[in-house]
Amino acid sequence: MAKSPNQKLKLLFLARILYENTDENHPMSVQDMISALASNDISAERKSIYDDLEALERFGIDIVRERGRYYVGQRRFEMPELKLLVDSVQSSKFITENKTLSLIKKIEGLASVHEGRLLQRQVYVRGRVKSMNESVYYNVDELSAAISRDREIRFKYFEYAVTKERRFRRGGEHYVISPFALMWDDENYYLLGYDAPAGILKHFRVDKMSDISSLESRRQGREEFEKVDMSAYSKKVFGMFTGAEQTVRMKFKNHLVGAVIDRFGKDIMIIAADSEHFTVSVPVAVSPQFFAWLFGFGDEVEILSPQSVRQEMKDRLAAAAARY
Repeated sequence: MAKSPNQKLKLLFLARILYENTDENHPMSVQDMISALASNDISAERKSIYDDLEALERFGIDIVRERGRYYVGQRRFEMPELKLLVDSVQSSKFITENKTLSLIKKIEGLASVHEGRLLQRQVYVRGRVKSMNESVYYNVDELSAAISRDREIRFKYFEYAVTKERRFRRGGEHYVISPFALMWDDENYYLLGYDAPAGILKHFRVDKMSDISSLESRRQGREEFEKVDMSAYSKKVFGMFTGAEQTVRMKFKNHLVGAVIDRFGKDIMIIAADSEHFTVSVPVAVSPQFFAWLFGFGDEVEILSPQSVRQEMKDRLAAAAARY
């Protein structure tokens, strides 16, 4: 009787069967493995299965035996890590709904089918605010490639009109930028790049970029980028809105110390002002988003200096109050 063409792939099929179908709570017997192989048109005997299991262990697969049944123990990703990945993907606004579901399905494949169902029960994607730009996932790859190749890029940049239609800036003309870093802020991806004609670094939201292509010209502005401390950059820039950098001294209610540390990091100096308040002095790119962040704390925060920033906050509050 001729052997099945799959017979030579027996060891690979067995490894896949174990990875996909077993875990600590769902072990397989040798007979289960023989039956699973048979469903793939592969014949096997008990002794050959034992030999195969030994070969897979020597290869590095953690096969655990308990009471005559077997399962894959240690995997590349543990369940808590997979849950973290799923949570990150489903909460990311820049990933579209369709791409989110596709990515989560792939993450499920890193676990057994049984644990994959547990991951699926965590997914609450439909109805969430998600990017409408399906190409953003591939934009990140294109930008990363340009950065690694030290090339400039060109692209079109758009915003949404009240009709919910795209409206391209510069009348649809291309931007030419030297890309240097991809940044994550407020659940969105941003590109930090050098605009040679303007002579400054700028941010662009990746999900609002289209028609991205790499050029053969090499990047400019490396000296400007190397002046930037990327670890400190996101602490002083709010919502990727740039502005004049100033050292701002503020007074907060004590219970807001966690929010301040989350924003500026644990290295800031916190000074007790009185029994109920503390002060901090931090470098900030003063922008509308900075004032909006402070406004969220109501009367539990006060800008102490410089006077120009204090006055700008006062003017913005007065303008907002005038609307009501």
